[in-house]
Amino acid sequence: MGKAWPALDIHVPGCDPQLQELVLAELDDFQPTAIQEPDDSSLLRAFFTTFESRDAAARALGASFGSHLFVQSLNVEDEGWAARSQAQLRAIAIGQILVAPPWDLGSGPLTGMTRIVIQPSMGFGTGHHATTRLMLRALQAVPLRDRTVLDIGCGSGILAIAAATLGARSAIGIDIDEDALLNASENLTLNAVSGRVRFEERDFRDRSSAEDVVLANLTGALIEKSAAKLAELVGRGGYLIVSGFMETERTMVVAALEALVTLETIDQEDEWMCAVCRRSA
Repeated sequence: MGKAWPALDIHVPGCDPQLQELVLAELDDFQPTAIQEPDDSSLLRAFFTTFESRDAAARALGASFGSHLFVQSLNVEDEGWAARSQAQLRAIAIGQILVAPPWDLGSGPLTGMTRIVIQPSMGFGTGHHATTRLMLRALQAVPLRDRTVLDIGCGSGILAIAAATLGARSAIGIDIDEDALLNASENLTLNAVSGRVRFEERDFRDRSSAEDVVLANLTGALIEKSAAKLAELVGRGGYLIVSGFMETERTMVVAALEALVTLETIDQEDEWMCAVCRRSA
């Protein structure tokens, strides 16, 4: 028997399109890996990387919609659903970076663009979520040439690969999810930076050495709780780029960070935020 993935079946009464859009917006907060939306059904099936995120999404849906929805938690055997769910993804331009799946390498405005190839899988980060786009935009705005980079919670490896592609001397991506790291390693072979990027299964809280640039696309609560550790991992004069927190969490996250580093810029897409901070030299 293969691995089972955490999922939610969400029954939308009468296939109400407005209610369905509200449900999708609520789910987006929990970064589902894929959502299946059959055209002829009132059922949505959302897949998640962890059981914790699935259960949190179920609680949020219950609190927001109550009896208007029927939500069922389930574990789905891996029968290639991820590949089928992600097969419709196309290349996306983010600043001067074009993130492309292997089957859509030629689309998009390639002149003057830096192309990064990402095989969609269970590792979070295809460029199609606002937080990934915010992080990629921020990466293009800080000096990376000949710098070392640490990507915390690297998922698909997209940020570490992007950093090396943009000129970083080396990039290390760490994650506690073995499946995400397998996807990251696969993506590394699709890009011409394998000599400067490596991935490790590790919790960032167990790390001590500092890097010039630290990337952390996490959650608002984890950023606030771990602000001191994140700042510690940034070398003197280096940059800390964080995303994954929402507009409603901005005050608490910024307060936690500003006690340790200097907030240089903050960007927003929809309800998602990204902060670029600098550690004093």
